[in-house]
Amino acid sequence: MSTEIRDCIAPDRNPRKPKVVLPKGTIDTHVHVFDKARYPMSPTRGYNPPDSKLEDLKHLHKTLGVERVVFTQPSTYGVDNSAIMDGMNALNAETPNRARCVIACTMAITDKELAAFDKAGARGVRLNLDNKGGMPLELDQLPELEAKIRPFGWHIEWLFPGKDMLELLPHFKKVKVPQSIAHFAYQPATAGVSAPGFQALLGLVRDGNTWIKISGANRVSETDLPPYDDCKPMAEALIKANPEAIMWGTDWPHPNKYQVNPNDGDLVDAFGDWVADEAMRRKIMVDTPAKFYRF
Repeated sequence: MSTEIRDCIAPDRNPRKPKVVLPKGTIDTHVHVFDKARYPMSPTRGYNPPDSKLEDLKHLHKTLGVERVVFTQPSTYGVDNSAIMDGMNALNAETPNRARCVIACTMAITDKELAAFDKAGARGVRLNLDNKGGMPLELDQLPELEAKIRPFGWHIEWLFPGKDMLELLPHFKKVKVPQSIAHFAYQPATAGVSAPGFQALLGLVRDGNTWIKISGANRVSETDLPPYDDCKPMAEALIKANPEAIMWGTDWPHPNKYQVNPNDGDLVDAFGDWVADEAMRRKIMVDTPAKFYRF
C-alpha cells in the first residue's frame, strides 16, 4: 500500500462574478483555509493542499457576493484548529458576527476548552471518515461526544464515502444532537434519486434532525465541471423532503482534487439553476444557516 501524500491542485484563482445575485446576508457554510508556513500539517494527513489563505477567501466572497462564512476543520490539520480559529477570529474582528466554525477534537477535550471554543464562535464537531487523519475518535464514542457537546447546543458534522451511507445509517439514526452532512452525502448524481443511499438520506432529512449541505457539486456530478445539471434532481428532492434543513457552501478551496477544479462562479450559478425561487434561496443561503450556526 502506498504511503505517499499526494499534492492536490489549487482552486481557480480567478473566480468570476456569478450571473445569480445572492441574497443579502448569504452564508457560505463550508470553507477551509491552508497556510503551510504558519500552520504545520498533520503527519497523518492524506493529501497536501495548496496554500489558500484568508485573503484569498475574502477575495472570493467579495466576488461571489457572500457576506458570512463557516470555517470547517480540514483533515490535514488533525485536531489542531488554529488555522480556522485564527481565520474566524480575524473576520469577526473586522466585522462582528461574520464567521463561525466547526472544529475537530478528541474525547480528551475539556468542558472549559469547549466553552472557550463556543464563546469564540465554534458550533460543532466534524467527524470525517472520508479523509485520512480526519476521524480522531471511534464511532462507539458517539454517545460520549454527544454528552460533551449537548450543553453547548453544538452539532456533529459528517463527511464519509457515499458508498457507506447504508452501513452508517444506524449510527446517524441514534444521534440525538443535531447533525449535518456535507456535499450531498457524496451520493453520486449518476445513481439518481431512487438509489438506496439517496433514499436513506432523504429519510434522515425528513426525520428532522439532519441538515444537508447541497455543496460539492463537482464531487458528485458525473463530471468535475459545469453545468452540474445532474445534481438538480437531488437538490430538488432534498428541498422537498425538508425545506428547513438545507444549506449551501462553496467547499472552497476544493481540496483533495487532482485533475481539475471548478470556478466558484459556476457553482453559484448551478445553485441558482437548482433553486429558482427567491424566497427558497434566502431560506437556504441565509435563514437556515443563520439559525443553525447561531449567527
